[in-house]
Amino acid sequence: MEPTIACVVPCHNEEASIGKVVRDLRAALPEAVVYVYDNASTDRTVEVARGAGAIVREEPRKGKGNVIRRAFADVDADALLLIDGDDTYDAARARDLVDLLFEGPYDQVVGARRVTVDGAYRAGHAVGNKLLTGAVRSLFGNDVTDMLSGYRVFSRRFVKSFPALAREFETETEMTIHALHLRLPTAEVVVDYRVRPAGGESKLRTYRDGWRILRVILDLARRERPSLVHTVIAGVLALVSVILGIPVIADFIETGTVPRVPTAILAAAIMTIAALVLLVGYILESLMHMRQEQSRLVHLSYPAPARAPHYTAHGAGTGPVPVRKTP
Repeated sequence: MEPTIACVVPCHNEEASIGKVVRDLRAALPEAVVYVYDNASTDRTVEVARGAGAIVREEPRKGKGNVIRRAFADVDADALLLIDGDDTYDAARARDLVDLLFEGPYDQVVGARRVTVDGAYRAGHAVGNKLLTGAVRSLFGNDVTDMLSGYRVFSRRFVKSFPALAREFETETEMTIHALHLRLPTAEVVVDYRVRPAGGESKLRTYRDGWRILRVILDLARRERPSLVHTVIAGVLALVSVILGIPVIADFIETGTVPRVPTAILAAAIMTIAALVLLVGYILESLMHMRQEQSRLVHLSYPAPARAPHYTAHGAGTGPVPVRKTP
């Protein structure tokens, strides 16, 4: 039995590009079902998508994360491809990403962006992507090159074990950290990234969305690495306590009295709080491991992505695929 493949295209006011994206996906993956999830568009996005042959569904709550949450709950397929509807990614490479997912098998294949035209990727976004990717690599210890790519293919077991809590563009960060957290097999394929077609408008805001993604990383670090975060906070509090307490101890050694009683009480209280913060961190670490085990068991309840031995890919590939693998 051939595996099922679905393509999910989140859209908000992409009338100028959505038709081409759907046609390119249908040409590259003729056996796939293409779903366009319209996110409160005010132009002809829905009409154009239907005309190109896509199944259109609507998510009225604005935000890419809300669309992903809805699509991952609704769509059931052995491989689910996610691509933006603005035609900045090369949809013709969809076959390469899907084939690699099954050949691995992998739970996630990421289309790592390679800019081919000046101006396709704004300088602020490029710098922000590198900084945020570096932050994730430092916190979660893995080799990620394009954390914010919106061109990905997932296995069924990735989709069904992914909580999808993000509301907006920080959803890619959540996907990346989910894979790192469960140590899911992942690969990257280099894909071209180009400028939007005439009439398209970027929904990203460099500083606003960068700050939101950074907040998500910090929040995920607090939830996924509680012992590290609480150790840092406890260390800072302990340092403050020591700085306040040294003069008090020095006075006691010199005079045998404690003239700075309020300072001594404050230093002792801060050190007590530091100890409690450290203890809470270790308790949360134990709870996190229990939650991680549950997520892992949900992930393992689904089979690995596989094709029947007789399966032959439809359509033409693009030759050797540059791949970067992470365990």
